[in-house]
Amino acid sequence: MTDYVRAARALQPELVALRRRMHREPEVGLALPVTQRLILDALEGLDLEITTGEALSSVVAVLRGSEPGPTVLLRADMDALPLPEESEVHFASTNGAMHACGHDLHTAALIGAVHLLAEARGGLAGDVVFLFQPGEEGDDGAALMIAEGALTASGSHPVAAYAAHVIPGPAGRFRTRRGPLMAGVADLHISMHGAGGHGSRPYDAIDPVAAVAELVTALHVMVTRRFSMLDPVVLTVTQLTGSSAINVIPDTASLGATVRVLSPGSDERMRREVQRVADGVAAAHGCRAEVAFSADYPVLVNDDAEAEFVHTILAETFGADRSDLGGEALMASEDFSRVLQAVPGAFVLLSASPADADPAEWNHSPRVRFDDAVVGDLAAALATLAARRLDR
Repeated sequence: MTDYVRAARALQPELVALRRRMHREPEVGLALPVTQRLILDALEGLDLEITTGEALSSVVAVLRGSEPGPTVLLRADMDALPLPEESEVHFASTNGAMHACGHDLHTAALIGAVHLLAEARGGLAGDVVFLFQPGEEGDDGAALMIAEGALTASGSHPVAAYAAHVIPGPAGRFRTRRGPLMAGVADLHISMHGAGGHGSRPYDAIDPVAAVAELVTALHVMVTRRFSMLDPVVLTVTQLTGSSAINVIPDTASLGATVRVLSPGSDERMRREVQRVADGVAAAHGCRAEVAFSADYPVLVNDDAEAEFVHTILAETFGADRSDLGGEALMASEDFSRVLQAVPGAFVLLSASPADADPAEWNHSPRVRFDDAVVGDLAAALATLAARRLDR
């Protein structure tokens, strides 16, 4: 069996340089032409079957092993956030966007995994599909790639799928878990419809602002009183709108919130409870509540057997002290959940904070920094998981 960790060390300088170039030129959303070009250039000369997306700037590469066998899928997200960078690294972005979630590191590592597995093609019995995906940050790029046939790019449905994500923490430690690892997420918008009037005569109006103000507290209390802490849910109100003039009571006031759950049952129950609370508060104020949920990503659920396989392989490869099976789920969300709805697999977290990050900023902070010294190990981890899974 190829020693992918040792082979990745030779690629490390090239992968770090590529990651930093992507970091300097981040792109947001589904159209990432510069990033796509960098990926295609990095894969040039390898014996791959490459296709690019139609609805988005995706790249799908298929590596055929020397012998027939099953298909394993590896994925990296490649989009950035519309966030001006404040990290002060010498390769920081200056275009108003930022790789504040580490997707540049994921992409560089997956490119490394392609090179490692291409070099070891003679020992592979089966195929590996590599997905380079735009639009993870709220644009549901995974669903678009699936609709364009990414899951059947090799001609057969994958038997397993793996992806990884960097998070804060001492660099180089992997973690996964059985079952739910990341939350499903939905946007919540509630409008309270009343009857506007002059701010000096609130008794002549039906004030929707007062109803919305009460509703914020009622929703937060509802979560703590109606849902068990053993099956966590999060509802966070982040937006409030009312009148455009300070002395006017508007006809309508509204709020926006993010809702996150770790089980489908909690999602359905949350919708019912929010409607009940909103209707009750509205009735108390003589208003009418209009509730709208827009679902984004489902719960990311690891296959139990695949999570155990990932933990075992990473512990064997990097040492037992660098691989953990367990810990808490994250209430952040991920559209790799779309892939795991269709393919058994596992998502892996890799801590990657620089040693001098004290305290370490979390993902999506304009000051977050990730230690790209882990990029070679992440490339080796992905390559090893694919190769060992094909060997089963």
